[in-house]
Amino acid sequence: MTAAASTRRELRWASVEQTQDFGRRLGSLLQGGDVLVLTGDLGAGKTTLTQAIAEGLGVRGPITSPTFVIARVHPSLVGGPELVHVDAYRLGSALELDDLDLDADLDASVTVVEWGAGLAEQLCDTRLELTITGDDERTVELTGVGSRWDGVLDELAPAS
Repeated sequence: MTAAASTRRELRWASVEQTQDFGRRLGSLLQGGDVLVLTGDLGAGKTTLTQAIAEGLGVRGPITSPTFVIARVHPSLVGGPELVHVDAYRLGSALELDDLDLDADLDASVTVVEWGAGLAEQLCDTRLELTITGDDERTVELTGVGSRWDGVLDELAPAS
């Protein structure tokens, strides 16, 4: 894989409602083949964000953290891509992530990997990395790797 150019943006969310609104808007812009890598401490809002992304995509729920099953597939209810929701918290290496055979569904699905930093980058050259920090107010660093994300980030977080 070759290194792809990246675009960075930063947002602040002061409430769960802002997180959910962002997730629904993001979900409505996603397409099959998109990979999102979510990073943040416990309680940062990764699963809340994924639930809202699922709403925007129009997939079957409920969306819960797949910590113990590692991955769940949520089929579309509206004829769009399915959501593959992965929790890499318990995985020890990129090889363990590879064992899930996510690449079999990668082109047709939207794949969201919680706790994926350092593991999920191998899945594809093009991805959206979201790093969530903070307690009451969240700071979200969005890094779009590859040109696919330029327009998406312009719509979600216009450059100032």
